[in-house]
Amino acid sequence: MTFREQIEARERESLSPYACRSEDSCGRARPIAPCPIRTCFQRDIDRIVHSKAFRRLKHKTQVFLEPEGDHYRTRMTHTIEVARIARTIARGLRLNEDLAEAAAYGHDLGHTPFGHAGERVLNEIMPGGFAHNEQSLRVVDRLEQEGEGLNLTYEVRRGILCHTGPHKAETLEGQLLRLADKIAYINHDIDDAIRGRIIYPIDIPLAVSQVLGFTHSARIDALVRDVIESSQGKNEITQSPACREAMMDLRDFMFAFVYHNPVAKGEEGKAQDLLRRLFEAYRANPDKLPPEFQDIYAKEGIDRAVCDYISGMTDKFAVEQFGELFIPKSWGVK
Repeated sequence: MTFREQIEARERESLSPYACRSEDSCGRARPIAPCPIRTCFQRDIDRIVHSKAFRRLKHKTQVFLEPEGDHYRTRMTHTIEVARIARTIARGLRLNEDLAEAAAYGHDLGHTPFGHAGERVLNEIMPGGFAHNEQSLRVVDRLEQEGEGLNLTYEVRRGILCHTGPHKAETLEGQLLRLADKIAYINHDIDDAIRGRIIYPIDIPLAVSQVLGFTHSARIDALVRDVIESSQGKNEITQSPACREAMMDLRDFMFAFVYHNPVAKGEEGKAQDLLRRLFEAYRANPDKLPPEFQDIYAKEGIDRAVCDYISGMTDKFAVEQFGELFIPKSWGVK
């Protein structure tokens, strides 16, 4: 018996009847030989973490554009926090922790530079619209590995696609990602906003704090425990009415005082204008696209190629490319 088969045997014995066992996966679009060491979902974790798109997350905005300080979240640190919360919930419910973790690591791979401000711009420009969850799926299916994609399992792909938007993942591991994502971003965005003196702890609604707690760790602990306790023994992922209402009130508070705050978001207009001009420039000059995106241009059209290229950029690289295209260079004979 291989080590992978031993893990699968333990899953049969220990996981909840509502869990997705690795040996029951619907598989991959392109079948591959099983790994003797890793289950299919463990293999997907490695494929995502070793991808170029995952590495780029460290230079993509979470909420604050180019914050001065080492401790503000990036899209990568957000992803890691989501993965840890997802795994904790999965463990508490005896679900497949590896599946939950894999979907969490992949859920934001398609996010744009400059956070949701960049997403809104591409949604306006791109024919048919743009959504980062759909782009994340496109990254793992089409863009990674020189156009071959990561060839992930069906269940991980569905978790990535369905972490937001109208669709619902078939597995509980995929479904819990929606809540893990919200629990992570609401609370770490509060932490960053307090660090940036956009809000202060006393500003958080008292009624919310009385339900969830008065500190960052207390709020996360309360929300995670509530999901586990409310979903125990059920074929659904749910929250208690009190915690659901408190979390939504906290989210509304963040939109009112942080996400739409002119101090925190003062540079977003410039970032959006930058992306618009980049899109126009590459659309008018497709020869400036890298070779792999030239191939997408030939097969799927210029808008698709430009959208794929720009959405994959880091904040820093987008600014550099803008400089290359629009900022005059100094000249002189050396």
